[in-house]
Amino acid sequence: MLNISKQTIGKSVAKEKYQSLVNVEKRKSGNVLIRLIGAMSGLFLFIMFLPWTQNIQSRGAVTTLKPEQRPQTIQSIISGRIEKWYVREGDFVNKGDTVLFISEIKNEYLDPNLLNRTENQLKAKESSVFSYMEKIKALDSQIDALLKTSNLKREQAKNKLEQAHLMVTSDSIAYEAASINYTIAKTQYVRMEQLYKDGLKSLTDLEKRNQTLQKAQAGMISKKNKMLTSKNKVINAKVERTSIHAQYIDKISKAKSEKYTALSNMYDAEAVVTKLQNQFANYTLRSGMYYITAPQSGYITKAMQSGIGETIKAGAEIVSIMPAVYDLAIEMYIKPIDLPLLEMGQHVRIQFDGWPAIVFSGWPNTSHGTYGGTVFAIDNFISKNGLYRIMVAQDPNDYLWPDALRVGAGTKNMVLLKDVFIWYELWRKINGFPPDYYKDITTAISPSTTNTKSK
Repeated sequence: MLNISKQTIGKSVAKEKYQSLVNVEKRKSGNVLIRLIGAMSGLFLFIMFLPWTQNIQSRGAVTTLKPEQRPQTIQSIISGRIEKWYVREGDFVNKGDTVLFISEIKNEYLDPNLLNRTENQLKAKESSVFSYMEKIKALDSQIDALLKTSNLKREQAKNKLEQAHLMVTSDSIAYEAASINYTIAKTQYVRMEQLYKDGLKSLTDLEKRNQTLQKAQAGMISKKNKMLTSKNKVINAKVERTSIHAQYIDKISKAKSEKYTALSNMYDAEAVVTKLQNQFANYTLRSGMYYITAPQSGYITKAMQSGIGETIKAGAEIVSIMPAVYDLAIEMYIKPIDLPLLEMGQHVRIQFDGWPAIVFSGWPNTSHGTYGGTVFAIDNFISKNGLYRIMVAQDPNDYLWPDALRVGAGTKNMVLLKDVFIWYELWRKINGFPPDYYKDITTAISPSTTNTKSK
Protein backbone atom coordinates (compact mmCIF):
# COMPACT_ATOMS: atom_id res chain seq x y z
CA MET A 1 0.00 0.00 0.00
CA LEU A 2 1.09 3.56 0.59
CA ASN A 3 2.95 2.75 3.84
CA ILE A 4 1.81 6.01 5.41
CA SER A 5 0.99 4.49 8.79
CA LYS A 6 3.09 2.16 10.86
CA GLN A 7 0.13 -0.13 11.14
CA THR A 8 0.21 -2.03 7.89
CA ILE A 9 -2.25 -4.48 6.43
CA GLY A 10 0.08 -5.66 3.71
CA LYS A 11 0.36 -9.07 5.30
CA SER A 12 -3.38 -9.41 5.72
CA VAL A 13 -4.25 -8.78 2.04
CA ALA A 14 -3.43 -10.99 -0.88
CA LYS A 15 -1.73 -8.41 -3.11
CA GLU A 16 -1.25 -10.73 -6.02
CA LYS A 17 -5.00 -10.74 -6.57
CA TYR A 18 -4.98 -6.95 -7.32
CA GLN A 19 -2.86 -5.85 -10.25
CA SER A 20 -2.99 -2.18 -9.31
CA LEU A 21 -1.46 -2.92 -5.95
CA VAL A 22 1.21 -4.98 -7.63
CA ASN A 23 2.06 -2.09 -9.98
CA VAL A 24 2.22 0.37 -7.12
CA GLU A 25 4.41 -1.82 -5.06
CA LYS A 26 6.92 -2.11 -7.94
CA ARG A 27 7.70 1.71 -7.57
CA LYS A 28 8.56 2.20 -11.36
CA SER A 29 6.38 5.36 -11.93
CA GLY A 30 9.14 7.68 -10.80
CA ASN A 31 11.54 6.29 -13.35
CA VAL A 32 9.00 6.68 -16.13
CA LEU A 33 8.43 10.35 -15.24
CA ILE A 34 12.14 11.02 -15.26
CA ARG A 35 12.50 9.35 -18.61
CA LEU A 36 9.53 11.26 -19.96
CA ILE A 37 10.95 14.57 -18.79
CA GLY A 38 14.32 13.68 -20.28
CA ALA A 39 12.77 12.76 -23.60
CA MET A 40 10.74 15.97 -23.68
CA SER A 41 13.83 18.02 -22.87
CA GLY A 42 15.81 16.31 -25.61
CA LEU A 43 12.96 16.86 -28.07
CA PHE A 44 12.72 20.51 -27.04
CA LEU A 45 16.47 21.01 -27.54
CA PHE A 46 16.21 19.27 -30.90
CA ILE A 47 13.34 21.55 -31.94
CA MET A 48 15.24 24.63 -30.75
CA PHE A 49 17.98 23.86 -33.25
CA LEU A 50 15.66 23.26 -36.17
CA PRO A 51 15.82 25.87 -38.98
CA TRP A 52 13.14 28.55 -39.06
CA THR A 53 12.43 30.93 -41.92
CA GLN A 54 11.79 34.46 -40.76
CA ASN A 55 8.86 36.06 -42.56
CA ILE A 56 6.56 39.06 -42.70
CA GLN A 57 2.88 38.23 -42.78
CA SER A 58 0.28 40.54 -44.27
CA ARG A 59 -3.18 40.50 -45.74
CA GLY A 60 -3.62 41.52 -49.36
CA ALA A 61 -5.90 41.47 -52.36
CA VAL A 62 -5.67 40.27 -55.94
CA THR A 63 -5.23 43.07 -58.48
CA THR A 64 -3.72 43.42 -61.95
CA LEU A 65 -0.16 43.98 -63.04
CA LYS A 66 -0.93 47.01 -65.23
CA PRO A 67 -3.31 49.89 -64.40
CA GLU A 68 -5.18 49.60 -67.71
CA GLN A 69 -6.05 45.96 -66.90
CA ARG A 70 -8.00 46.81 -63.76
CA PRO A 71 -11.79 47.16 -63.62
CA GLN A 72 -12.96 50.54 -64.81
CA THR A 73 -16.12 52.48 -65.48
CA ILE A 74 -17.30 53.82 -68.83
CA GLN A 75 -18.28 57.48 -68.57
CA SER A 76 -20.06 59.92 -70.85
CA ILE A 77 -18.05 62.97 -71.91
CA ILE A 78 -21.22 64.99 -72.54
CA SER A 79 -24.58 65.27 -70.86
CA GLY A 80 -27.47 63.52 -72.53
CA ARG A 81 -30.55 61.34 -72.30
CA ILE A 82 -30.43 57.56 -72.65
CA GLU A 83 -32.22 56.49 -75.82
CA LYS A 84 -31.09 52.90 -76.41
CA TRP A 85 -28.98 50.19 -74.77
CA TYR A 86 -26.94 47.81 -76.92
CA VAL A 87 -25.52 45.58 -74.14
CA ARG A 88 -26.57 43.95 -70.91
CA GLU A 89 -24.68 42.91 -67.81
CA GLY A 90 -22.36 39.98 -68.44
CA ASP A 91 -21.96 40.63 -72.17
CA PHE A 92 -18.54 40.53 -73.76
CA VAL A 93 -17.71 43.59 -75.88
CA ASN A 94 -14.81 44.32 -78.16
CA LYS A 95 -12.98 47.61 -78.24
CA GLY A 96 -15.12 50.17 -80.09
CA ASP A 97 -18.44 48.30 -79.70
CA THR A 98 -21.43 50.54 -78.96
CA VAL A 99 -22.66 50.33 -75.36
CA LEU A 100 -25.56 52.80 -75.54
CA PHE A 101 -26.90 55.78 -77.50
CA ILE A 102 -27.77 59.12 -75.91
CA SER A 103 -29.52 62.18 -77.30
CA GLU A 104 -28.80 65.89 -76.81
CA ILE A 105 -30.38 67.85 -73.95
CA LYS A 106 -28.61 71.23 -74.15
CA ASN A 107 -30.47 74.05 -75.91
CA GLU A 108 -27.48 75.27 -77.95
CA TYR A 109 -27.08 71.86 -79.60
CA LEU A 110 -30.70 70.90 -80.25
CA ASP A 111 -30.77 72.27 -83.84
CA PRO A 112 -30.75 69.24 -86.19
CA ASN A 113 -29.08 71.36 -88.93
CA LEU A 114 -26.46 72.79 -86.61
CA LEU A 115 -23.51 71.34 -88.55
CA ASN A 116 -24.76 72.53 -91.95
CA ARG A 117 -25.49 76.03 -90.74
CA THR A 118 -22.18 76.32 -88.97
CA GLU A 119 -20.44 75.12 -92.13
CA ASN A 120 -22.30 77.77 -94.20
CA GLN A 121 -21.24 80.47 -91.77
CA LEU A 122 -17.70 79.23 -92.01
CA LYS A 123 -17.73 79.36 -95.82
CA ALA A 124 -19.22 82.88 -95.78
CA LYS A 125 -16.52 84.13 -93.46
CA GLU A 126 -13.83 82.44 -95.55
CA SER A 127 -15.19 84.28 -98.61
CA SER A 128 -15.08 87.51 -96.61
CA VAL A 129 -11.44 86.87 -95.80
CA PHE A 130 -10.72 86.23 -99.49
CA SER A 131 -12.46 89.52 -100.44
CA TYR A 132 -10.39 91.45 -97.93
CA MET A 133 -7.25 89.83 -99.31
CA GLU A 134 -8.18 90.94 -102.85
CA LYS A 135 -8.91 94.44 -101.62
CA ILE A 136 -5.52 94.56 -99.93
CA LYS A 137 -3.87 93.48 -103.18
CA ALA A 138 -5.72 96.23 -105.08
CA LEU A 139 -4.69 98.82 -102.50
CA ASP A 140 -1.09 97.63 -102.76
CA SER A 141 -1.23 98.11 -106.52
CA GLN A 142 -2.77 101.56 -106.04
CA ILE A 143 -0.05 102.53 -103.56
CA ASP A 144 2.65 101.34 -105.97
CA ALA A 145 1.08 103.41 -108.79
CA LEU A 146 0.85 106.48 -106.58
CA LEU A 147 4.47 106.06 -105.55
CA LYS A 148 5.58 105.82 -109.18
CA THR A 149 3.44 108.82 -110.17
CA SER A 150 4.69 110.75 -107.19
CA ASN A 151 8.29 110.07 -108.18
CA LEU A 152 7.59 111.22 -111.76
CA LYS A 153 5.78 114.35 -110.63
CA ARG A 154 8.54 115.20 -108.21
CA GLU A 155 11.10 114.69 -110.94
CA GLN A 156 9.06 116.94 -113.23
CA ALA A 157 8.81 119.61 -110.55
CA LYS A 158 12.52 119.30 -109.94
CA ASN A 159 13.25 119.88 -113.62
CA LYS A 160 10.87 122.82 -113.67
CA LEU A 161 12.63 124.29 -110.66
CA GLU A 162 15.99 123.89 -112.33
CA GLN A 163 14.61 125.60 -115.44
CA ALA A 164 13.40 128.45 -113.29
CA HIS A 165 16.81 128.74 -111.66
CA LEU A 166 18.42 128.86 -115.11
CA MET A 167 15.99 131.54 -116.22
CA VAL A 168 16.82 133.55 -113.12
CA THR A 169 20.50 133.19 -113.93
CA SER A 170 19.93 134.22 -117.54
CA ASP A 171 17.75 137.18 -116.58
CA SER A 172 20.23 138.22 -113.92
CA ILE A 173 22.98 138.34 -116.54
CA ALA A 174 20.74 140.35 -118.89
CA TYR A 175 19.86 142.68 -116.05
CA GLU A 176 23.53 143.15 -115.23
CA ALA A 177 24.25 143.95 -118.90
CA ALA A 178 21.34 146.44 -118.97
CA SER A 179 22.61 148.04 -115.79
CA ILE A 180 26.07 148.44 -117.33
CA ASN A 181 24.54 149.97 -120.48
CA TYR A 182 22.52 152.35 -118.34
CA THR A 183 25.62 153.34 -116.36
CA ILE A 184 27.57 153.93 -119.58
CA ALA A 185 24.69 155.91 -121.13
CA LYS A 186 24.37 158.00 -118.01
CA THR A 187 28.11 158.73 -117.97
CA GLN A 188 28.01 159.67 -121.62
CA TYR A 189 25.00 161.93 -121.04
CA VAL A 190 26.82 163.72 -118.22
CA ARG A 191 29.83 164.25 -120.44
CA MET A 192 27.61 165.40 -123.33
CA GLU A 193 25.83 167.81 -121.02
CA GLN A 194 29.18 169.27 -119.93
CA LEU A 195 30.30 169.61 -123.53
CA TYR A 196 26.99 171.29 -124.36
CA LYS A 197 27.56 173.74 -121.56
CA ASP A 198 31.04 174.39 -122.84
CA GLY A 199 29.54 174.97 -126.27
CA LEU A 200 31.35 172.10 -127.81
CA LYS A 201 28.22 170.06 -128.59
CA SER A 202 24.84 171.05 -129.93
CA LEU A 203 21.52 170.62 -128.21
CA THR A 204 20.56 167.98 -130.75
CA ASP A 205 23.50 165.82 -129.69
CA LEU A 206 22.55 166.31 -126.05
CA GLU A 207 18.95 165.28 -126.74
CA LYS A 208 20.11 162.16 -128.64
CA ARG A 209 22.35 161.25 -125.74
CA ASN A 210 19.39 161.79 -123.36
CA GLN A 211 17.23 159.57 -125.57
CA THR A 212 19.91 156.84 -125.46
CA LEU A 213 20.02 157.18 -121.66
CA GLN A 214 16.25 156.76 -121.41
CA LYS A 215 16.35 153.68 -123.62
CA ALA A 216 19.13 152.17 -121.48
CA GLN A 217 17.16 152.93 -118.32
CA ALA A 218 14.00 151.39 -119.79
CA GLY A 219 15.97 148.31 -120.87
CA MET A 220 17.47 147.98 -117.40
CA ILE A 221 14.04 148.20 -115.76
CA SER A 222 12.64 145.65 -118.22
CA LYS A 223 15.47 143.21 -117.54
CA LYS A 224 15.05 143.68 -113.78
CA ASN A 225 11.34 143.02 -114.07
CA LYS A 226 12.03 139.92 -116.10
CA MET A 227 14.58 138.77 -113.55
CA LEU A 228 12.07 139.23 -110.74
CA THR A 229 9.50 137.29 -112.75
CA SER A 230 11.98 134.46 -113.12
CA LYS A 231 12.58 134.47 -109.37
CA ASN A 232 8.84 134.27 -108.83
CA LYS A 233 8.79 131.27 -111.13
CA VAL A 234 11.46 129.65 -108.95
CA ILE A 235 9.29 130.24 -105.90
CA ASN A 236 6.27 128.93 -107.73
CA ALA A 237 8.23 125.81 -108.80
CA LYS A 238 9.25 125.19 -105.19
CA VAL A 239 5.67 125.65 -104.02
CA GLU A 240 4.43 123.34 -106.74
CA ARG A 241 7.05 120.73 -105.84
CA THR A 242 6.05 120.88 -102.17
CA SER A 243 2.39 120.76 -103.13
CA ILE A 244 2.91 117.70 -105.32
CA HIS A 245 4.81 115.95 -102.51
CA ALA A 246 2.09 116.77 -99.98
CA GLN A 247 -0.67 115.80 -102.40
CA TYR A 248 0.76 112.38 -103.12
CA ILE A 249 1.71 111.81 -99.51
CA ASP A 250 -1.92 112.43 -98.64
CA LYS A 251 -3.13 110.05 -101.36
CA ILE A 252 -0.62 107.35 -100.39
CA SER A 253 -1.43 107.75 -96.68
CA LYS A 254 -5.13 107.47 -97.43
CA ALA A 255 -4.54 104.33 -99.50
CA LYS A 256 -2.38 102.85 -96.72
CA SER A 257 -5.07 103.71 -94.17
CA GLU A 258 -7.63 101.86 -96.28
CA LYS A 259 -5.17 98.98 -96.60
CA TYR A 260 -4.67 98.75 -92.83
CA THR A 261 -8.42 98.97 -92.31
CA ALA A 262 -8.85 96.10 -94.75
CA LEU A 263 -6.08 94.19 -92.95
CA SER A 264 -7.80 94.75 -89.61
CA ASN A 265 -11.10 93.56 -91.04
CA MET A 266 -9.35 90.57 -92.62
CA TYR A 267 -7.74 89.63 -89.31
CA ASP A 268 -11.10 89.95 -87.56
CA ALA A 269 -12.66 87.77 -90.23
CA GLU A 270 -9.82 85.23 -89.86
CA ALA A 271 -10.41 85.19 -86.10
CA VAL A 272 -14.08 84.53 -86.72
CA VAL A 273 -13.13 81.82 -89.25
CA THR A 274 -10.84 80.18 -86.69
CA LYS A 275 -13.59 80.36 -84.07
CA LEU A 276 -16.13 78.89 -86.49
CA GLN A 277 -13.68 76.14 -87.46
CA ASN A 278 -13.24 75.34 -83.79
CA GLN A 279 -17.00 75.30 -83.26
CA PHE A 280 -17.55 73.17 -86.35
CA ALA A 281 -14.90 70.66 -85.19
CA ASN A 282 -16.41 70.61 -81.68
CA TYR A 283 -19.90 70.09 -83.08
CA THR A 284 -18.63 67.30 -85.32
CA LEU A 285 -16.84 65.58 -82.45
CA ARG A 286 -19.83 66.08 -80.17
CA SER A 287 -22.14 64.45 -82.70
CA GLY A 288 -19.89 61.37 -82.52
CA MET A 289 -20.12 61.27 -78.73
CA TYR A 290 -23.78 60.33 -78.76
CA TYR A 291 -22.69 56.72 -79.26
CA ILE A 292 -20.77 55.62 -76.15
CA THR A 293 -18.34 52.83 -77.03
CA ALA A 294 -16.19 50.39 -75.08
CA PRO A 295 -12.62 51.67 -74.52
CA GLN A 296 -11.22 48.12 -74.56
CA SER A 297 -12.34 44.52 -74.87
CA GLY A 298 -13.91 43.10 -71.74
CA TYR A 299 -17.05 42.05 -69.87
CA ILE A 300 -19.84 44.41 -68.84
CA THR A 301 -20.18 43.80 -65.11
CA LYS A 302 -22.63 46.37 -63.74
CA ALA A 303 -24.86 49.17 -65.07
CA MET A 304 -24.87 52.30 -62.89
CA GLN A 305 -27.54 53.97 -65.05
CA SER A 306 -30.70 52.28 -66.25
CA GLY A 307 -33.90 52.88 -68.13
CA ILE A 308 -34.81 54.75 -71.28
CA GLY A 309 -35.14 58.53 -71.11
CA GLU A 310 -32.97 58.88 -68.01
CA THR A 311 -30.63 61.87 -68.18
CA ILE A 312 -26.98 61.61 -67.29
CA LYS A 313 -24.44 64.32 -66.56
CA ALA A 314 -21.05 64.74 -68.18
CA GLY A 315 -18.51 62.49 -66.46
CA ALA A 316 -21.20 60.32 -64.87
CA GLU A 317 -20.41 56.61 -64.52
CA ILE A 318 -22.61 54.50 -66.79
CA VAL A 319 -21.34 50.92 -66.70
CA SER A 320 -18.33 49.10 -65.30
CA ILE A 321 -16.19 46.88 -67.49
CA MET A 322 -13.61 44.24 -66.64
CA PRO A 323 -10.84 43.82 -69.26
CA ALA A 324 -10.78 40.41 -70.89
CA VAL A 325 -7.00 40.08 -70.88
CA TYR A 326 -5.11 40.84 -67.68
CA ASP A 327 -2.08 39.75 -65.68
CA LEU A 328 -2.77 39.14 -61.99
CA ALA A 329 -0.74 40.62 -59.17
CA ILE A 330 -1.01 40.93 -55.39
CA GLU A 331 -1.38 44.21 -53.56
CA MET A 332 -0.29 44.00 -49.92
CA TYR A 333 0.57 46.48 -47.16
CA ILE A 334 3.36 46.21 -44.60
CA LYS A 335 4.37 48.19 -41.53
CA PRO A 336 7.07 50.89 -41.85
CA ILE A 337 9.33 48.91 -39.49
CA ASP A 338 9.37 46.02 -42.00
CA LEU A 339 10.10 48.17 -45.05
CA PRO A 340 13.94 47.89 -44.82
CA LEU A 341 13.58 44.09 -44.95
CA LEU A 342 12.17 44.11 -48.49
CA GLU A 343 13.90 44.37 -51.82
CA MET A 344 12.99 43.90 -55.46
CA GLY A 345 12.67 40.28 -56.56
CA GLN A 346 12.16 38.95 -53.03
CA HIS A 347 10.17 35.70 -52.79
CA VAL A 348 6.65 35.70 -51.30
CA ARG A 349 4.38 32.77 -50.43
CA ILE A 350 0.68 33.42 -51.06
CA GLN A 351 -2.47 31.73 -49.80
CA PHE A 352 -5.59 32.67 -51.77
CA ASP A 353 -8.97 32.89 -50.09
CA GLY A 354 -11.14 29.99 -51.17
CA TRP A 355 -8.21 27.66 -51.94
CA PRO A 356 -7.44 25.12 -49.15
CA ALA A 357 -3.93 25.19 -47.81
CA ILE A 358 -1.82 23.81 -44.96
CA VAL A 359 0.57 26.55 -43.95
CA PHE A 360 3.60 26.40 -41.64
CA SER A 361 4.88 29.96 -41.54
CA GLY A 362 8.38 28.95 -40.43
CA TRP A 363 8.71 26.03 -42.85
CA PRO A 364 7.47 27.23 -46.24
CA ASN A 365 8.83 24.13 -47.96
CA THR A 366 6.46 21.93 -45.92
CA SER A 367 3.42 24.10 -46.62
CA HIS A 368 0.86 22.93 -49.16
CA GLY A 369 -1.66 24.95 -51.15
CA THR A 370 0.45 28.14 -51.28
CA TYR A 371 1.74 29.83 -54.42
CA GLY A 372 4.89 31.72 -55.16
CA GLY A 373 5.36 35.38 -56.04
CA THR A 374 8.10 37.97 -56.33
CA VAL A 375 8.16 41.61 -55.26
CA PHE A 376 8.23 43.89 -58.32
CA ALA A 377 7.21 47.28 -56.88
CA ILE A 378 7.66 49.02 -53.52
CA ASP A 379 6.03 52.39 -52.88
CA ASN A 380 8.37 55.16 -51.82
CA PHE A 381 5.65 57.01 -49.91
CA ILE A 382 3.33 55.86 -47.16
CA SER A 383 -0.34 55.21 -47.86
CA LYS A 384 -3.29 56.79 -46.06
CA ASN A 385 -3.65 53.73 -43.83
CA GLY A 386 -0.13 54.29 -42.42
CA LEU A 387 1.37 51.31 -44.27
CA TYR A 388 3.55 50.90 -47.33
CA ARG A 389 2.08 49.24 -50.43
CA ILE A 390 3.93 46.30 -52.00
CA MET A 391 3.11 44.81 -55.41
CA VAL A 392 3.81 41.10 -55.96
CA ALA A 393 3.84 39.38 -59.36
CA GLN A 394 3.60 35.69 -60.16
CA ASP A 395 6.83 33.73 -59.80
CA PRO A 396 7.50 32.11 -63.18
CA ASN A 397 9.57 29.38 -61.52
CA ASP A 398 6.75 28.30 -59.17
CA TYR A 399 3.28 26.80 -59.59
CA LEU A 400 0.96 28.79 -61.82
CA TRP A 401 -1.73 30.72 -60.00
CA PRO A 402 -5.26 29.26 -60.26
CA ASP A 403 -7.17 30.04 -63.47
CA ALA A 404 -10.37 30.68 -61.52
CA LEU A 405 -8.73 33.45 -59.51
CA ARG A 406 -10.48 36.82 -59.88
CA VAL A 407 -9.51 40.41 -59.19
CA GLY A 408 -10.46 41.51 -55.68
CA ALA A 409 -9.99 38.14 -53.97
CA GLY A 410 -8.32 38.21 -50.56
CA THR A 411 -4.90 36.76 -49.84
CA LYS A 412 -2.60 35.92 -46.95
CA ASN A 413 1.00 36.66 -47.78
CA MET A 414 4.32 35.68 -46.25
CA VAL A 415 7.45 37.52 -47.34
CA LEU A 416 10.30 35.07 -46.76
CA LEU A 417 13.45 36.38 -45.06
CA LYS A 418 16.52 34.78 -43.52
CA ASP A 419 16.75 31.17 -42.24
CA VAL A 420 17.63 31.06 -38.51
CA PHE A 421 17.34 28.58 -35.61
CA ILE A 422 14.09 28.40 -33.68
CA TRP A 423 15.82 29.34 -30.40
CA TYR A 424 17.15 32.50 -32.07
CA GLU A 425 13.70 33.38 -33.39
CA LEU A 426 12.14 32.92 -29.92
CA TRP A 427 14.91 34.97 -28.32
CA ARG A 428 14.38 37.72 -30.96
CA LYS A 429 10.63 37.89 -30.40
CA ILE A 430 10.94 37.86 -26.61
CA ASN A 431 13.31 40.83 -26.80
CA GLY A 432 11.25 42.60 -29.46
CA PHE A 433 14.07 42.72 -32.00
CA PRO A 434 13.28 43.03 -35.71
CA PRO A 435 14.16 40.21 -38.12
CA ASP A 436 17.65 40.09 -39.56
CA TYR A 437 18.03 42.28 -42.62
CA TYR A 438 21.80 42.37 -42.98
CA LYS A 439 22.97 41.66 -46.52
CA ASP A 440 26.09 40.16 -47.95
CA ILE A 441 28.62 42.90 -48.69
CA THR A 442 29.07 41.59 -52.22
CA THR A 443 25.38 42.16 -52.98
CA ALA A 444 25.13 45.41 -51.03
CA ILE A 445 27.83 47.09 -53.13
CA SER A 446 26.53 48.03 -56.55
CA PRO A 447 28.61 47.45 -59.70
CA SER A 448 28.80 51.18 -60.35
CA THR A 449 30.33 51.76 -56.92
CA THR A 450 32.87 48.99 -57.55
CA ASN A 451 33.83 50.50 -60.88
CA THR A 452 34.21 53.93 -59.30
CA LYS A 453 36.47 52.56 -56.57
CA SER A 454 38.58 50.64 -59.07
CA LYS A 455 39.15 53.84 -61.02
